[in-house]
Amino acid sequence: MWVLSASAAVVALDQLTKYFVRQNFALYESVSVLGTFFRLTYVENSGIVFGIGVGTALPLFTFLSLGATALILYFLYRERFSAFRLRLALAIVLGGAIGNAIDRILWSQVADFFDFGIGPYRFYIFNIADMAVTVGVGLYLLFEFLETRSTKAAADSSPAPELSQEA
Repeated sequence: MWVLSASAAVVALDQLTKYFVRQNFALYESVSVLGTFFRLTYVENSGIVFGIGVGTALPLFTFLSLGATALILYFLYRERFSAFRLRLALAIVLGGAIGNAIDRILWSQVADFFDFGIGPYRFYIFNIADMAVTVGVGLYLLFEFLETRSTKAAADSSPAPELSQEA
């Protein structure tokens, strides 16, 4: 499947950036890229999305991560005859899920480093895998909406079947 190369690219980019951060930053070190708006800040996240559940048993999150990966693979298989853009969006999500699952298995936590905010108001720190999951899900929903809308428009514009009028 060609779309799986997108998954592999996301995993490779995610793991390379995490390796770079782990090798070049001390934990909690922060470097300004665009003032206080964008910083690279190295943190380790043992929770799930946005740090929810930090301090909870790691095996549960590893199991959930692997389960999510399996679910995405199922959806990718189910959509195997769908439009390429739908499969590509799912492949991007899959790459992100695999990227974070690798961290959970190898490191027992996920390295995060993209830090956005305005002054003291910060968004949660995230990584390439998190971004891929978010963007991939957003694209999938958008493409599914557009697909449904175009199918409905085509059905609405097709001529209605003529009824025979026998007397």
